[in-house]
Amino acid sequence: MNILLVYPEMPQTYFKLDNILKILGKKMSFAPVGLLTVASMLPKEWNKKLIDKNVKPLLDSDVEWADLVMISAMNAHVPGIAPVIEQCKKFNKKIAAGGPLFTHEHLKFPEIDYFILNEAEITLQPFINDFIAGKPKKIYSSKEFASVTESPLPDWSLVNKNDYAYGTVQYSRGCPYMCDFCDVTALFGRKPRVKTPEQVIAELEILLNNGKFENIIFADDNFMGNKRVLKSELLPALIEWRDKHKYAPAFSTQITINVADDEELMQMLLEAGFRQLLIGIESISEESLKLMRKNQNTGRNILADLHKIQQRGFLLMTGYIVGLDDDKETVFRDQVNFIQESGVIMNIINILKAPPGTELYDRMERENRLLPEFDFVESRSNIITKMKPEVLASGLAYVMGGVYSPQAAYERYMKYFGLEKKSKVRNPIQRKITLAEIPTIFRIVRYLTFDKDVGKHFRKLMFYVWKHERQNLDKGVLFGMIMQHQFEQWKRLEKVLNEYPVNTVIEKVA
Repeated sequence: MNILLVYPEMPQTYFKLDNILKILGKKMSFAPVGLLTVASMLPKEWNKKLIDKNVKPLLDSDVEWADLVMISAMNAHVPGIAPVIEQCKKFNKKIAAGGPLFTHEHLKFPEIDYFILNEAEITLQPFINDFIAGKPKKIYSSKEFASVTESPLPDWSLVNKNDYAYGTVQYSRGCPYMCDFCDVTALFGRKPRVKTPEQVIAELEILLNNGKFENIIFADDNFMGNKRVLKSELLPALIEWRDKHKYAPAFSTQITINVADDEELMQMLLEAGFRQLLIGIESISEESLKLMRKNQNTGRNILADLHKIQQRGFLLMTGYIVGLDDDKETVFRDQVNFIQESGVIMNIINILKAPPGTELYDRMERENRLLPEFDFVESRSNIITKMKPEVLASGLAYVMGGVYSPQAAYERYMKYFGLEKKSKVRNPIQRKITLAEIPTIFRIVRYLTFDKDVGKHFRKLMFYVWKHERQNLDKGVLFGMIMQHQFEQWKRLEKVLNEYPVNTVIEKVA
């Protein structure tokens, strides 16, 4: 049995990091670890081939080879699904599909033959049994949640790890919070389920073999969802593992802002190797936070918490939303001022969206405010906002310019260096420069030092780092790549707004 696993192409969004990838000489940010895990659940005697369309094209010969095509996708993949279906149907191939997109929206894809919904640890094996018996059903679903301790190791042999900038590990599924715009609890429940330390370390060992990652992302929706087990089991095991791996890469993850409340946890994260944290701020308005049920962000000084986390030695990436129901026109100016004062190096700004399966989606449906189609590009939405479309579009452009311009980025980096006070750890992140990295150094010089838009600010940044923060030369380079990436994002959005002044930014609702 020949099984072709396909990961559709991602659209152009902030998280694609295409400008940074160009400088690093990589093809994609991270591999489709969910699909790699599914591959390990298939019968060992089956032949498997994985095509990540973000890395290489799907050839007709690949499709002709397959007895079954399996697609996994998230909501952001919607634009990339149709070309895969069309190519497979040209050769009359059966398609099975799963993942978050199809779990909520499988009715939108009638051309797909079989749907393996919810979590594959539960629904995949019944499909396999029926497929082998020659009587597969259309839909396999479950209301139960899987035990992730039963998840197999991802089959990394199906991809070239060197195509990807970052390694990926998933530790937990589920989140205890109920933010109304987030579909995590609908997909994975409110009770976080975690892998054993042994599972996680086995995955890390695979990533360290035959590949070189500067950073490994723990792809959890909320890494501290089960804080008790995290502190008592996983982090001690990771600290011990790092004792044995002098040049182990740094870790990144997504976490909630209340990590600032736990000094012990922050120190353990640093000892374990975590250096970059993604935190959803969403809004600086207490009323908006309460409306979206992001209760973990209420009743606190968010700016002070961000500074506290950075002072411990973490690099932060934060997310913000505009177009909330009680946003006033002053929100754009206030958001720019807040972000600049925060000193946070990376900031993602989105128009409010209502993913299917969320409380927000249901509310928008009841209020007849849902639009029929949308994608997950930052400048688009699927809801009719209370703010006028032209105000929202121009406001988003204002925020992007106020945060993503090279000058704004430089000022924020200077703020960061004024905040940072590294905590002592017994195993600092160390790295060895190899001959293979020389081309990357040349690309950095080419793309950043002499760039007509970013070059002046990058040179000024590196001069400051060389003079005052020489131990942070690597951060200076990283900040320069982020500066370039954010500038390109700003220019891309400006082009969209110029083409559609009132905008498909919100699907021509004007």
